[in-house]
Amino acid sequence: MATKSPITCHVLDSTRGKPAQGVKVKLEYLSSSSSPSLTFLAQGETDSDGRCLTLLNPQDHQLVGGIYRMTFHTGDYFESQGRETFYPFVEIHFKLSESPDPHYHIPLLLSPFSYTTYRGS
Repeated sequence: MATKSPITCHVLDSTRGKPAQGVKVKLEYLSSSSSPSLTFLAQGETDSDGRCLTLLNPQDHQLVGGIYRMTFHTGDYFESQGRETFYPFVEIHFKLSESPDPHYHIPLLLSPFSYTTYRGS
């Protein structure tokens, strides 16, 4: 039985060439009602490999189609290392189809003054 969250992430600190350990991550779902609102789903923190694989319990949470937001607390991460950053948060909005795949991976390549993301596998 699968133990990995259906939505995972990986943060790499490109200026150090290393995984970004200790980045707080929050996952929310945007309701599609007439008055959209965000629903908190989970929070976690990246491990020593820069990964957060346990956001959602796969036995308790089945993905539904819609828009999600993953927020990375990058300001706290850089502050803990005595470095400044231009981006205190990185928010990634992504849309899942009405019949979502069983797994989505959100990588984040991070530096104090830029970031890049893409749909991983």
